[in-house]
Amino acid sequence: MQTPGDILGPDGPFARLLTGFSPRLQQREMADAVAEAIAGREVLVAEAGTGTGKTFAYLVPALLSGEKVIISTGTRNLQDQLFTKDLPLVRDALALPVEVALLKGRANYLCLPRLDAAVEEGFASRRIAAEIQTVRRWAAITAAGDIAELTALPEDSQVWPMVTSTADNCHGGECDHFNDCFLMKARRAAQEADVLVVNHHLLFADMALKESGFGELLPGASAFILDEAHQLPETASHFFGTSITGNQLLELVRDSITEELREAGDSRSVRESAESLEKSVRDLRLAFGESLRRGPWREVMAQVMPVAKSTAACLGVLNDALEQLSKRGKGLEACARRAVELSARFDQLVSDSPVEGYIHWYETHKRSFGVNLTPMEVDQVFREQLERFPQAWIMTSATLAVGEEFGHFTQRLGIGDAVTRRWESPYDFARQAVLYVPQGIPEPPASDYTAAVVESAIPVMEAAGGRTFMLFTSHRALHEAAELLEGRFDYPILIQGDAPRSKLLERFRELGNAVLLGTGSFWEGVDVRGEALSCVVIDKLPFASPGDPVLQARIDAMREQGGNPFRDHQLPQAVISLKQGVGRLIRDATDYGVLVLCDPRLGSRSYGRVFLDALPPMTRTRKLEVVERFFRIRQQPRTANR
Repeated sequence: MQTPGDILGPDGPFARLLTGFSPRLQQREMADAVAEAIAGREVLVAEAGTGTGKTFAYLVPALLSGEKVIISTGTRNLQDQLFTKDLPLVRDALALPVEVALLKGRANYLCLPRLDAAVEEGFASRRIAAEIQTVRRWAAITAAGDIAELTALPEDSQVWPMVTSTADNCHGGECDHFNDCFLMKARRAAQEADVLVVNHHLLFADMALKESGFGELLPGASAFILDEAHQLPETASHFFGTSITGNQLLELVRDSITEELREAGDSRSVRESAESLEKSVRDLRLAFGESLRRGPWREVMAQVMPVAKSTAACLGVLNDALEQLSKRGKGLEACARRAVELSARFDQLVSDSPVEGYIHWYETHKRSFGVNLTPMEVDQVFREQLERFPQAWIMTSATLAVGEEFGHFTQRLGIGDAVTRRWESPYDFARQAVLYVPQGIPEPPASDYTAAVVESAIPVMEAAGGRTFMLFTSHRALHEAAELLEGRFDYPILIQGDAPRSKLLERFRELGNAVLLGTGSFWEGVDVRGEALSCVVIDKLPFASPGDPVLQARIDAMREQGGNPFRDHQLPQAVISLKQGVGRLIRDATDYGVLVLCDPRLGSRSYGRVFLDALPPMTRTRKLEVVERFFRIRQQPRTANR
């Protein structure tokens, strides 16, 4: 009997049917390991280096198993790629009649009652009114109601929250559109599917019982495959905690006024109390101060508590007004339930009483704020979830280990007894890539650090012909670099924030000689193959900000327990983050490029060796002429072929 590894081998259907497919030992070994984990109901943690082909390595055994499998990814973009591209390819190659389905969170599906309400409301802004009409025309022709279909509207359009639902404002089975509900249709398809594709946010929302209507799928699955698993500890921390935002309160205000107009037009009690709450929420945002920051709750508690008490009182008044009118209609009844729940959560979070085992912190945005309780650790609660569903759990990513060790990842999730496997990338990094560590750059605390990074990067980017990602560990450094680069060379410069990420990447690929400046989301989940990306510059080692309240609380707790937070948490986390950034450079066996690591601590600090040992085996140099010669040699065939 053929194993999944055999099927992915030189005599298998993929080699025969798929143009460009090349068998890889690492992929075949991983596929067999996944099959063993599914059959044995094991917990498998698998790191697969770039180019291993881990997607096929888990899809083939998943489809061959004949079991119901739930695959969870890190982002909606990866979900869409799996569902629309990878799964159909594998299913066709295997010639299996497997039913597959895609399920996203409710905010990704058009809500017909919310659309009707938005159309009725009317807006003074011509742009918003026009976008709502665009959604209305699309609503008449869409079959799935997935808002990703409507590319005419930007991802961050103000209209999307108006025409999608939340668990708070959904009327559920009492909704007049229940039978036509796009989310319900997606959930019904999910229940019938053999292979279901979700994302980590949806999976954890269900685990934490914060969403209804999905939980019945979990016991029915025989295996869970979690891709981009390096994101799991932080995602779990978010969903096993609790939070409240100013925007949630303002959405309650808006919906309450709308429902009173629709269902109790002779009353104004809800409008009056809602408008009072709106003013108090905006005052509360001002009480946090103008700057955008995050910190421990105790830091601002004294200055915001007077306004917070006023907000709580206004929320209580709105609660009473909604309760009195709740029998007038389903919308008012739903708003009344939301007001009760938000009031209880607000009282819990805006409090001077510490909660044992949780980190109490706040963050401010331009027009909103958030107050959060985040669990100090998630290992116990995550372990409990795996014991509730004792099926196979396969967690995979290109970045899970530090060197050969998985302890940092497995300990954070309470799965120290998991089977761990690691496969190196099949790419020839020694031939395809050069690691360049410039000389003469000061230590990161220096005021001229970013300027030195830019000066060192410019000749490399010129040798590369543009075609560069500059990845920064902070927005401040990114914007400083953007100013310093202005007018310095002729290559197009694309800056994160000037357009949605998808648009910037599309433009980067089209131009073929651009320099893209990014942080955060550009360090991972970005795939640019070919010569358009031939250089990655990383400004400094990606240690998390010591001012982050969640990190600081964990550091303090580890010290109190006699641990070494730098060695056991900050360093391994930074190594995994660096591996993600480095992974942007070589995405194909024919790619080539230069990685520029500007941080002098790679050589001046003892921990620099930990970072270097975690990187692929590239040629290493500190000489610019080596980099320039590498690009000249690589670009000669391209020039000759023109």
